[in-house]
Amino acid sequence: MTIAADTINTLVDSFGPAAVHLAASDPDWASLIARIGRCRLQAKSECEPYEALIRAIAHQQLHARAAEAILNRFLAFYPDVSFPSPTSILATDGNIMRACGFSAAKIATIHGIAEKTLDGIVPARSVALAMTDEELISRLVSLRGIGRWTVEMFLIFTLERPDVLPVDDFGVREGWRVMKSLSNQPLPKELFKIGLAWSPYRSTATWYLWQAADEFKRLKKK
Repeated sequence: MTIAADTINTLVDSFGPAAVHLAASDPDWASLIARIGRCRLQAKSECEPYEALIRAIAHQQLHARAAEAILNRFLAFYPDVSFPSPTSILATDGNIMRACGFSAAKIATIHGIAEKTLDGIVPARSVALAMTDEELISRLVSLRGIGRWTVEMFLIFTLERPDVLPVDDFGVREGWRVMKSLSNQPLPKELFKIGLAWSPYRSTATWYLWQAADEFKRLKKK
């Protein structure tokens, strides 16, 4: 059955073109999107890459509230700026950072990000915007403590790239398992192949799969 143009326009206005593209590809997508509603993916596009990466490191393996508490204690040492420069970070005594709650490994990673920013390896935002996803991934995973997943989160939430699918992400794979009523999560390579049909809106697909996983978790608690 052909969908009328005015119906398509109504769906786009309600859910956005990315959600409509996904819903048209699979009835299970359509059902999920109808339950969840419009995508509410919120980017923090004002961040410079080095700031976004440092914030990501602060959040690694920690609850969001704990990570924000550590960051707030750290930022309190730089009251005159919204975020310290790489030079200021490198000049900060490691004991101060430890007192804020950063582990030795995270301090080393943060110092590495600051050093590579000054060296030009971590690009300025204006430079990063002109680079492809794979160029940025290839460059940034060379930094200590920075893996592909961290860069993918940076691409989605800082650079607002629309077509990123973090196939190693537990929540994304769990969301697909739940949505398709599978007994096991797909392997990353399997999900990558499946996700080709979602391009050029794989970042939106990622967000919806996170919602599917969260919805399933809430239902299990009831």
